[in-house]
Amino acid sequence: MTESLSAICNARLPGQAGLFRLPITAGRFGAPQAQSHSKPQPVGEGEFDAAGQLVTAPFVEPHIHLDAALTAGEPRWNRSGTLFEGIECWSERKPMLTRDDVVGRAEQTLKLFAAHGIQYVRTHVDVTDPSLVALDAMLEVRERVRDAVDLQIVAFPQEGILSFPDGQALMADALERGADVVGGIPHFEFTRDYGVESVKILMDLAERHDRLVDVHCDEIDDPESRFLEVLAAEALARDYGRRVSASHTCAMHAYNNAYCSRLFRLLTKSGLRFVALPTENLHLQGRFDGYPKRRGVTRVPELLDAGLKVAFGQDSIRDPWYPMGNGNLLRTLDVGLHACHMLGMDRIESALELITDNGAAVMNLPEYGIGEGLPARCVVLNGESPYEVLLNQTPVRASIRDGRVLVQRRPETPEVAGWPDSPAGGALHANR
Repeated sequence: MTESLSAICNARLPGQAGLFRLPITAGRFGAPQAQSHSKPQPVGEGEFDAAGQLVTAPFVEPHIHLDAALTAGEPRWNRSGTLFEGIECWSERKPMLTRDDVVGRAEQTLKLFAAHGIQYVRTHVDVTDPSLVALDAMLEVRERVRDAVDLQIVAFPQEGILSFPDGQALMADALERGADVVGGIPHFEFTRDYGVESVKILMDLAERHDRLVDVHCDEIDDPESRFLEVLAAEALARDYGRRVSASHTCAMHAYNNAYCSRLFRLLTKSGLRFVALPTENLHLQGRFDGYPKRRGVTRVPELLDAGLKVAFGQDSIRDPWYPMGNGNLLRTLDVGLHACHMLGMDRIESALELITDNGAAVMNLPEYGIGEGLPARCVVLNGESPYEVLLNQTPVRASIRDGRVLVQRRPETPEVAGWPDSPAGGALHANR
């Protein structure tokens, strides 16, 4: 990274009119200062020119599987496109894991994330493996990348806490070794009773070790899969809700409205956080439907309207469950807004919260945002408003971490060759 900046100038801030100067001292923001001019002004030495573009806190990836990243097709492709065949493919790939294999793929993926303005990542790491090789590798990666990315590690029992031999002991071992978050997958346990018990076990572990919780919850189209209510009730009873995240909750897409009306009362009381994975669940869900096919994405606008925090994540990068992915959270946001019928302008204006503030709430980050005294971490986007940023769908112009430039791109304005001059004169450009 470069020398520390003294300020970011000519910045637009979400929900605020005009341009701002963001002073930086010792890697932390001072109070934002409104600039007197309405147009970008020249900047001084040691200052970064945001050129009138929108500046937000860094992007947050709240749900990824780095241990499986970049393994699509190894040892075979997921032909059915289902969650369950994906788990089978991963079970066949898991014995091939080594420290170098996991570290190499994880760091390659995190570098891709950093290039797209992601500075905070929560990764689920499969601990249904007696060797815990992936967990140990990811604990090493967490330290290796700390100057560029804050990494949280979830002890994730991919094949179940009770349905995998010694699953409970492996979870405890993973936490002792340094995992930050307790995971679970109750809908994949052999029976509903196992699923309910697994939720109680993981909540006990979280309380005992003072850890956060993030559960793969009801990632299935079955409307009878209702572990979300179990998780929410446990979180409420233990007064733990703001430290608990429910990821996926795809079955909610298929719940009837009468049941949801009762469920939402519990959800709001519990204060759970939610993570929706639009690209992955559009791909995996609805596989057993004829037509019409369910989208399988949870009730995002309804959860938001109920005052609950919902974040969007990518879930996978070219692995047995999802063969695509390029690290750009704006792509995930765009797909999610389309899938959830959230393209009204009021939704668009607040859309960036789904990949920034709400992700920070999921990760329970103690210092996050643009404000006096906070770490000088931010991204400079391509657009003067959330609407323009979503229209452009281009990588961030810059990512700044602790007052230093981590990533910088020069804006491009490609010219369309052979196009007639505009009526006002001059060449017509595709402003991207």
